[in-house]
Order: sequence, then structure tokens, then C-alpha cells
Amino acid sequence: MIRINIAEAKAHLSKYLDRVEKGESVTLCRRNVPIAEIRPLPPPQREERPVGIDRGMTVPASFFDPLPDDLLDAFEGAPGK
Repeated sequence: MIRINIAEAKAHLSKYLDRVEKGESVTLCRRNVPIAEIRPLPPPQREERPVGIDRGMTVPASFFDPLPDDLLDAFEGAPGK
């Protein structure tokens, strides 16, 4: 891990960002006291995420059926019948 003061970061930010892209973390310091960390982001997800919130969860086919008219009216602010 690299530790640098803010002035150094301002002067050479692109150099440190190149190192972050290669997997290193940079700790930013103010008067040698750590205040923040710059670290690489995880790689983007490559495959489409399945429907659901948990592994093994299934969504019934009826979930995709159109909503009843009265419920759609409620969402759209139509006056009740």
C-alpha cells in the first residue's frame, strides 16, 4: 500500500491512478494522518444476473401477468370508481 500526502497526490495523481488500476491501494494523508483510501473497483459483472434476490429463488410465471385495471388506475392517480 502506498501512503502519500495530499500535495503529492495533487502533483502526481495520474501516476498514482495508474498504480491503482494495476491493483494497488493508495492512502491519502493530511499531515501524515490517513484520511482516505483510493483502491481499485471490482471488475464489472460479466453475466446477466438472474431474476430474484437469493440463489435458488424462483419467480412464479403469474408475476409477469398484467395488473388488474383498478390497480393500474391507483398507480396512475385515476379517481376510484
